[in-house]
Amino acid sequence: MIFVTVGSLDPFDRLIKAVDQWIAETSSKEKVFAQIGTGSYAPANCESVRFLTPGKYREIFQESRLIVSHAGMGTIITALELLKPIIIMPKRADLGEQRNDHQLATVRHFRRSQQIIVAETDEDLPKVLNQALSSTFADKHNPLNTTRYQPDPSLIQFIREFVS
Repeated sequence: MIFVTVGSLDPFDRLIKAVDQWIAETSSKEKVFAQIGTGSYAPANCESVRFLTPGKYREIFQESRLIVSHAGMGTIITALELLKPIIIMPKRADLGEQRNDHQLATVRHFRRSQQIIVAETDEDLPKVLNQALSSTFADKHNPLNTTRYQPDPSLIQFIREFVS
């Protein structure tokens, strides 16, 4: 199963629309479940809910073989913890999805992880999804075949400075 999640704060219709369109255009038989939050777009090609309890969220996360998400730290940390490959697509301030571009900064810091796959835009997402579901790509990016993510030292420094 593919679990698509936008988090609990802001809508991310662009991500949900891109996944919904990918489902409609692909021959993949992969089940897709989406947590769509406060967005106005309801997908037509997969099961979706607005919100999940923390327990149900974790249960679905654990059952999934691939996560597709905004570049939110909570989701990324959960994927790293549970050793799940994750595709992240950042929300962008210039599109009114965020008040600043902190998710673009998150993408820069996590791009080097083999467990984290980046789709820069909704146009990139279908190709990235197809790659992630291919057997050779999945084997290469299987978190069980890699060492645990080692944070970028600049990220650690950034967080220290932010907290101070």
